[in-house]
Amino acid sequence: MNPRPYMSPHRNAAATRTRDRIVKAAAAILSAADGINGFSLEVVARKARVTRLTVYNHFGSRRVLLEAVFDERAARGGLHRIAEVMAGSDPQADLLRIIEIFCDFWNFDPGTLRLLHAAGANDPEFEACLRERNERRRHVLSVLVHRIAGSRRLTPQTEDDLTDVLFALTSFHFVTQLTTAERTKVPACKLIQNLAMDAVGRAIRG
Repeated sequence: MNPRPYMSPHRNAAATRTRDRIVKAAAAILSAADGINGFSLEVVARKARVTRLTVYNHFGSRRVLLEAVFDERAARGGLHRIAEVMAGSDPQADLLRIIEIFCDFWNFDPGTLRLLHAAGANDPEFEACLRERNERRRHVLSVLVHRIAGSRRLTPQTEDDLTDVLFALTSFHFVTQLTTAERTKVPACKLIQNLAMDAVGRAIRG
């Protein structure tokens, strides 16, 4: 039996710091004017002041590094709160909280997020990452819609339609279009919540 590899706490901490530095460098590159066009393991390595091999050893591929950047943005933007909300017992109240979470997230760093979304149009791999992240949001909304439907006997098509409406209402572009100098995040979020509840009511009433 081969002995288990041992890594000291000091080396673990150093590896974590290096990983964080690489992710920070990758996010900075994606936020710059060249965006995804200037994104590669080599460029990230230079920005982070490490070797390309170090970047590769931590992430293995460009796609995994992109995922790490999204994970970092999600954590800083508060998406970790979703798990707690989904453990709730009142799906309509939970839906309002989910909308609030995404209003907070899309307004966390809208300039960078806008660049990231625009970058997806020119890079299939990056677009796939964005689409996968958005589909996670759709899944959360679909679960809540199914819970709201409960014993109300909504048709599968009605549930799908309601999910699509809520998906659109909680999208980056919809939220940021409503959030302006005259209408800040809180009133914009309230407006979206009202629109969502109106859509839920219409679906229930048939």
